[in-house]
Amino acid sequence: MSDRLLRVNAYTTLDLVDGRARGHEFEADAPGVVNVTAPREDPEQVTLEVELDNTAIDDLPAHADEIDLSPAQARTLAEALESTADRVEAAQNGDDDSL
Repeated sequence: MSDRLLRVNAYTTLDLVDGRARGHEFEADAPGVVNVTAPREDPEQVTLEVELDNTAIDDLPAHADEIDLSPAQARTLAEALESTADRVEAAQNGDDDSL
């Protein structure tokens, strides 16, 4: 990803994920980066960062989206990701009972 705004290194949560940008008049697939971070000293929130490769999307300028979450919101999101991942994994394994 050229012209990257988010720092990607060995500590990045997920790099090179499959992403999609969707607007009213466009939709484009692009590789991306997802990162979860908090300040090292006196953290007050968890930050979720997402950036798609701007070279693959002509309809958007280079940008990164960030969402600040309270610890409770981060846990709610983590629980939703976990339960949804379980449901998708069960479907992939043909386990119809858990759907």
